[in-house]
Amino acid sequence: MRWVTVATEQGPRACGVWQGRYVDVNAADSRLPSTVRGLLALDADGQREAKAAVEQGKTSYDPATSRLLAPVPDPQKIICIGLNYRDHAEESGMPVPPEPVLFSKYPSALIGHLAPIVLPSVSNEVDYEAELVVVVGRGGRFIPVEHAMKHVGGYAVGHDVSARDWQLNKPGKQWMAGKTFDTFAPIGPELVTADEVADPHKLGIRLRLNGETMQNSNTNQLIFPIDQLIAYLSGIVTLEPGDLIFTGTPPGVGMARKPQVWLKPGDVVEVEIDGLGVLRNPVVAEKKAG
Repeated sequence: MRWVTVATEQGPRACGVWQGRYVDVNAADSRLPSTVRGLLALDADGQREAKAAVEQGKTSYDPATSRLLAPVPDPQKIICIGLNYRDHAEESGMPVPPEPVLFSKYPSALIGHLAPIVLPSVSNEVDYEAELVVVVGRGGRFIPVEHAMKHVGGYAVGHDVSARDWQLNKPGKQWMAGKTFDTFAPIGPELVTADEVADPHKLGIRLRLNGETMQNSNTNQLIFPIDQLIAYLSGIVTLEPGDLIFTGTPPGVGMARKPQVWLKPGDVVEVEIDGLGVLRNPVVAEKKAG
């Protein structure tokens, strides 16, 4: 199943992608949740009921005129993994980490497909990073690595936008601040449920800037695979349905290029992952109040 969240006059609505339309699952069956996070929390019977509701539902939206939010616009947590592609660690001049490097973003950073990335007026070095996002389905704490993949609800295309001057040049290296400016976490267009992805560790991942390929790799290059990440993270915090895990970016980021490449107003960034779709976002300058 593929889930999206559509912005409507009634508020955000969870919809299944069916026969070229976005079908409102709660409108089809009022017993079912109206949010993707709620749908992910359903048991197996509930998941089957949600799919059946989509296939029979009559309330739908035209993708050509719909505004998509992030597939899960209201996660409890957004956890990000740094330096999780070996080549990216090398191009950054950093050693391959012996354990996952963690940072976080806030939900206010989330935007959906086609929404603009806003360049902060206080940053001059905003970079791009293509990422596979893992969406937690079944939550838990201290999840054994051998059971971890059963806790994956689905996958989505993500973009970890990063203000490098804040991340690396501020006192103490402000990773959190540099990573979580508003609009710095585009995700979408869809959440693809885990059963539709044969092997998430064999997916081509690419980023194009104004049509030029800047990153081109495969998730088989992950240093810490998804099951290890889930086991590791669940030893720190309780994972909950709808939590988002950004799994790291491959080589080719703007910071490592010579000359360096920073996002600028008028740019268009596309992130593509095999089988998951293309996430496209324009880049605009921040408008100061007043």
